[in-house]
Amino acid sequence: MARLPFDDEHTPLYSVGQVADMLNVEQAFLRRLDEHDVVRPARSTGGQRRYTRHEIGDLQDAIQLVGEGMTLAAVRRIFALQEQVRELEEELARERRARSES
Repeated sequence: MARLPFDDEHTPLYSVGQVADMLNVEQAFLRRLDEHDVVRPARSTGGQRRYTRHEIGDLQDAIQLVGEGMTLAAVRRIFALQEQVRELEEELARERRARSES
């Protein structure tokens, strides 16, 4: 059976208005997060922002961090560090698998 677009958490489906309603924030706040490279959604052919379910999760995290007093620059740095940790953990897991196979 074919997967539908909404089955994939990385498919850009949701507009700024929809996401703002879901998260109970202003659309302008979401645009600021995009402008400050905190969460950068894809663009439709018409140039409108389209968010994935994965990005909506990131937005929830960003909203929480901002609510705790973090600046957008700090949130962007936290996200970058979290991504770096994920990459290092994946590399470590690959190395462990390679060693166990030899």
